[in-house]
Amino acid sequence: MVFLAKAPAASEIDWQNLGFNYMDLPYRFLAHYQDGKWDEGGLTEDGTLHISEGSTALHYGQADFEGLKAYRTKDGDIQLFRPDRNAARMHKSCERLLMPAFPEDKFVEAVKAVVKANADYVPPYGTGGTLYLRPLMIGVGGNIGVHPAQEYIFTIFAMPVGAYYKGGVTPTNFTTSYYDRAAPHGTGQSKVGGNYGGSLLPGDEAHKAGYSDVIYLDPATHTKIEEAGSANFFGITKDNEFVTPKSDSILPSITKYSLLYLAEHNLGMKPVQGDVFIDNLDRFTEAGAMGTAAVIAPIGGIEYQDNLHVFYSETEVGPVTQKLYDTLTGIQFGDVEAPEGWIQKVEL
Repeated sequence: MVFLAKAPAASEIDWQNLGFNYMDLPYRFLAHYQDGKWDEGGLTEDGTLHISEGSTALHYGQADFEGLKAYRTKDGDIQLFRPDRNAARMHKSCERLLMPAFPEDKFVEAVKAVVKANADYVPPYGTGGTLYLRPLMIGVGGNIGVHPAQEYIFTIFAMPVGAYYKGGVTPTNFTTSYYDRAAPHGTGQSKVGGNYGGSLLPGDEAHKAGYSDVIYLDPATHTKIEEAGSANFFGITKDNEFVTPKSDSILPSITKYSLLYLAEHNLGMKPVQGDVFIDNLDRFTEAGAMGTAAVIAPIGGIEYQDNLHVFYSETEVGPVTQKLYDTLTGIQFGDVEAPEGWIQKVEL
């Protein structure tokens, strides 16, 4: 049996050289659903989930998750960025898989409890690091038929992660893929494990070919961009539009909706959600992927049918992309005033 080593003391961590790796911190939140209701749950030091071999999460993929971060401000405070939106999105994912959603207000309370208990592991301001939080729900218990479980586990664990870009924001190239990320009318709009398991092979093939990740096209026609790897896609047009694809198969990214708002209200751009045809990339002067991990990953170029279409540059970040990145990360770290309701403080 393999046991994962506990995290080092916070005082021993090299905050400047954190990666994006699992770390067994002292505390996590754990709640159980039995007999038709959730218990109160609470913090635990046990990082191992004890589940039946008949758990629906193992056989039928009845599992969903979220990802969000806690940020250290210049004043030493700790804050969360729109955790209520993560709670709401997980609620919808649970509905899609016939899982009993954990109450949204208690979701946010549990996130704050985990951050407070592990506060020493929130990286210092200025390192670019954050405390990454992973809420997770799985169907458990003794099951074998293809039907929803009668019991569930909801947990939230955390780990400090480093800045996505060590030397500053850097463009990378993407390639289109034969594979689909999600099926029409499937689970693409939900944050469920199966969506990501199916992306491992095309992602691996893209990496081996020298690309950062895959541009997934719409599964029905393979003519429109849907997602960029595990993130949402955006493009900046010559007419000062901030464009993102619109589809029922796309995960509703909290970062995307935040950038749509900031593009309009802070940069005076026109936000557009609509079709993004892969054979009409000339309309964009800049492009990128957006999500929790990187915030914005600038796309230098997209390979399609053996041709590489370059946007602003393969080596330099476009000015609008940089401004959007600086604005959003400034809000998250407390250096830029946030729209009302976007920031929640963690009381220490």
